[in-house]
Amino acid sequence: MIAINTVMFGVEMTAGQVAQSQALQADALDFAADALTYGISLAVIGAAIKIRSTVAMAKGISLLLMGLWVFGTTLYRVIYIGVPEAGVMGAIGFLALLANLASVLILVKYKDGDANVRSVWLCSRNDAIGNIAVMIAAVGVWGMSTGWPDLIVAGIMAGLFLSSSVQIIGQARAEKHHRH
Repeated sequence: MIAINTVMFGVEMTAGQVAQSQALQADALDFAADALTYGISLAVIGAAIKIRSTVAMAKGISLLLMGLWVFGTTLYRVIYIGVPEAGVMGAIGFLALLANLASVLILVKYKDGDANVRSVWLCSRNDAIGNIAVMIAAVGVWGMSTGWPDLIVAGIMAGLFLSSSVQIIGQARAEKHHRH
């Protein structure tokens, strides 16, 4: 899953830049976050709750920063709006969805674990939701010949990152304080 997410980060970031799609680039960042989350989560399996909750807190903060960055760059794009390439957005969004559905199916049984494990589930869930949203944005861009659907989806994805970060940070804080 680390390899799938790393490859898809490269594919989506490149396609997002070529297609001038903020939504694809936001989804690419989610792939990068997943690859890092999986690696870090594997490294701390079996570690003390203090270590696992601290790692989960760091992951939550990184999601917060990523969400703020996507919001900021999306606001910048609102000022300078270009129309993304809908065909590239849709095709890459579909490819990404297939990759993420495989990850989600593998991880579904871990969605209610500790903060560290839950962060892995939330990142994978975010990716699948993001892929569907990118495909919807592609249809909107194609049908309306405007970049607004792309920007709206990027904004929604930033909100999803922020929401997930709040959930992970809250659960990590509770676990850290509960164990002391």
